[in-house]
Amino acid sequence: MRPHSRRVGLRAHEITFFSSGISTFKIMALAISKKEKSLPPSNGMVFYIVGTRSLQNLMMASYLKSQTGDPCIVTENVNNIPTDNPKTNGRPKLLFWDCRGNNFKSLITELRAWTMRNPSANPSVFFNVPSALKLEKKFLLEGIYGFFYENDSLDGFMKGVQTVIDGKLWLSRDMMTKFIFEGTGKDNSLKKQIENLSERQIEILALIAVGATNDEIADRLCISPHTVKSHLYRIFKKINVPNRVQAALWAAQNL
Repeated sequence: MRPHSRRVGLRAHEITFFSSGISTFKIMALAISKKEKSLPPSNGMVFYIVGTRSLQNLMMASYLKSQTGDPCIVTENVNNIPTDNPKTNGRPKLLFWDCRGNNFKSLITELRAWTMRNPSANPSVFFNVPSALKLEKKFLLEGIYGFFYENDSLDGFMKGVQTVIDGKLWLSRDMMTKFIFEGTGKDNSLKKQIENLSERQIEILALIAVGATNDEIADRLCISPHTVKSHLYRIFKKINVPNRVQAALWAAQNL
């Protein structure tokens, strides 16, 4: 069968689209089957797909909404995402950046502009990522929480979405291992940064590196979530990083 052909009628009320990459979605014609396992509640999150209003992206938006019960909006321009919409005010956002056919230099520019406009901890992920990208570390340092590749399965995609909703990074084991072993050869400046960290701050950094959320850190260390946030603020300043993702990478490479 040709890569972009479509087959209809495998089961009653089911349509299967065949296409390259993560666009291989199994979508029910009228509704998702009751047997389909949905994600746990996402605490009132709003999903945004930054990309063309293609059939694939509209299907993806519909599927995410059906699985979480939360709105999912497709927009071609990240600047169209409101920061003060009364309907979504105070609700966390998760942005999906469509990499299909995009220039990655332009993506970095858009991502940096979005981060400047929205310095909060709203996570972003890339999907339809080419398997030979080789730029994952660069994008992690820009604040990307995870990568969904062109040939990823739908099950893997939904598992990754839940991981990011939980405040953790979605990276392959090979990728994380590579990043850790690239962080060899500590210089004097790095040694001083480590020495400036308290024992408690090192504990928190180590937990961030394995993907723990603020609440999980608080439970593990028997402190309040507010205290965790205060420690994180000081940690970011001491190791000279702007956000949690970069702090996790710093810890994975240097502790």
